[in-house]
Amino acid sequence: MRGAVIELLEKTLQENSLSSEDLISILLTATPDLKCEFPAVGVRIFGLTDVPLICAQEIDVADALPLTIRMLIHAESELSRAEIKHQYLRGAQVLRPDLERSSASESDSAQ
Repeated sequence: MRGAVIELLEKTLQENSLSSEDLISILLTATPDLKCEFPAVGVRIFGLTDVPLICAQEIDVADALPLTIRMLIHAESELSRAEIKHQYLRGAQVLRPDLERSSASESDSAQ
């Protein structure tokens, strides 16, 4: 789990030009099938020791995507809501097909 959390955190910070100084707090959730440790452990290993963290368990919904970690970052940023680049890794893109369609539309209009 640590590796997945660190990967998601790194990608989110990089894609949104965020530094640790921009972070206010992070909420992490895990699906009920993930029981090895709190997702926050990965964030602490990454080096964010002064950012408030909280973990919660996702609702146990039938046919939900298993082995899923979600991260909600509260941060100070100059980006508008439309400019924020949400990250869905390791097959989690199926959770937000609308974001994939909007990315494809933007690519088409840029050509």
